[in-house]
Amino acid sequence: MTINKGEKDGLKEDIAVITSKGIVGIIDNTSNGYARVLSILNTKSRINAQLKSSNHIGSLIWNGKSSEIVQLTDISKFAPVKQGDTIVTGGQSSIFPQGIPIGIVDNFVLDISGDTYTVDIKLFNDMTNLSHVYVIENLDAREIQQLESLIDE
Repeated sequence: MTINKGEKDGLKEDIAVITSKGIVGIIDNTSNGYARVLSILNTKSRINAQLKSSNHIGSLIWNGKSSEIVQLTDISKFAPVKQGDTIVTGGQSSIFPQGIPIGIVDNFVLDISGDTYTVDIKLFNDMTNLSHVYVIENLDAREIQQLESLIDE
């Protein structure tokens, strides 16, 4: 997806893109007047997300099957998952703040290992019909990334 704002408007890579209903994706490339957004409906997308009711955290991915459904993986089998639960961003990254809406639990199954759930999430956004989006820049992102890189060393 391409939006009609770019570097001249202060946009750069790794900025969150949302609508009033929920998340859309992350800016992954820019030009002077435009920015490309890596949609959550991209199999390369991975976003930290959580169950709103219990704060259990997992990774939001897309299996490529439906534009209405994404998957939340690596949710502990001890998490109290139920249909209709709200899923929000987890705040464990420097891109999305915690608590941005994503969708609701549609279905869930215990993985083959028996340790984690894979949860199907029905998105709040109709990803096939977006017109106005908002960008969110974490002004502390650089400081957070520098601190996290020290942990890796």
